[in-house]
Amino acid sequence: MIVGLDVGTSKVICLVGEVLADGSLEIVGIGSHSAKGMKRGVVINIESTVQSIQRAVEEAELMAGCNIHSVYVSVAGSHIRSLNSHGIVAVKNGEVQTEDIERVIDAAQAVPISSDQRVLHILPQEYHIDSQEGIKDPLGMSGVRLEANVHLITGAVNAVMNVEKCIKRCGLGVDGVILSQLASSDSSLSEDEKDLGVCLIDIGAGTSDIAVWIDGALHHTAVVPVAGDQVTNDISMALRTPTQHAEEIKVKYACAMSSMASTDQVLQVPSVGDRQPRSITRHALTEVVEARYEEIYNLILDELRRSGYAERIPAGIVITGGTSLMEGAADLAEKVFQMPVRLSVPDCTKGMSDIVDNPIYSTSVGLLAYGSKEADVAEIAKGMMSKTQTKREASILAPKNEIKSSFSATKAWQKLKHWFQSYI
Repeated sequence: MIVGLDVGTSKVICLVGEVLADGSLEIVGIGSHSAKGMKRGVVINIESTVQSIQRAVEEAELMAGCNIHSVYVSVAGSHIRSLNSHGIVAVKNGEVQTEDIERVIDAAQAVPISSDQRVLHILPQEYHIDSQEGIKDPLGMSGVRLEANVHLITGAVNAVMNVEKCIKRCGLGVDGVILSQLASSDSSLSEDEKDLGVCLIDIGAGTSDIAVWIDGALHHTAVVPVAGDQVTNDISMALRTPTQHAEEIKVKYACAMSSMASTDQVLQVPSVGDRQPRSITRHALTEVVEARYEEIYNLILDELRRSGYAERIPAGIVITGGTSLMEGAADLAEKVFQMPVRLSVPDCTKGMSDIVDNPIYSTSVGLLAYGSKEADVAEIAKGMMSKTQTKREASILAPKNEIKSSFSATKAWQKLKHWFQSYI
């Protein structure tokens, strides 16, 4: 079993997945609860966050019929920083070994990082051996000089520690802390898109997370601190209605493009206090929403241009996350970015597809996908202990008299060892 915990600004989602024999994932448990102690991806109230996590985990445990002990958790927020780095080492024996790859990655991450930042991910982009470039796996290749380009992602130490603290106060362990848009990429992007060049935009409640993939590797990550909560706040201010009613109106009636909204449809908007509800057309509501969505997309476009990747994503834009569900969101994005845009849902799991085939679950499903890869690595590492395993199997398959002989020899050695310890 693998458990993914998406601690978002608006809700906490816990997914329990089982890795099947063919390597695929099957969802066996889902838990969700509103998040009360988060703001823009950062913990602002530990007690409230702990309660939200507990509720979501308990619900997932009940559905899956198991006890959850540890989780893979997502992290987001404006404190996330990233940079591309380069490392170079000499190949020791003329052939690239695992040790050489580890050394060149260590050399690439030897860059100055602020003391209040913590390295979350070191993601290799490509390797160079002498004059040969574009190598994805250099293991076993001949050469004299090995170079590596890597993408480093860091997060604020305190922000990450607060998330881990909330999880540990729930009696759970942390298997790994994964960047939110990295997890969403695993569940929302195809390998062809990553190879060609694509930008993933995960628009949540508190932040809009950006990930740019080129040649199958992550080249740029960024966070824009404007997302769905600002849309709700705009509706609340413009219509002078409480926030909870503004959220309901946004989900039920809002549209991201005013040209798609009817001018004839009239909505009843609750007022503050004991005042009478007021009437407003859906078109007027959409004008408020469209302005904020345009701002979000323009901020993201500015970030892409500033990073230099705006012209290097021929596969276009993929949007996901709860705020991307709004009618007209993809159409408006095409208008702003002037490139193909598609709305993505996670598609790498089996079971409960009628529930998890929703952009809201992109990060949590991606956490399961990430965890299953980690499990595969662990299995490979476990398989490297072949000598110990061979000895154990040999003892199981040995004749009874050989087992008895081995046991007697061990017992005699223990007695001799005890005698030496007593008298010497």
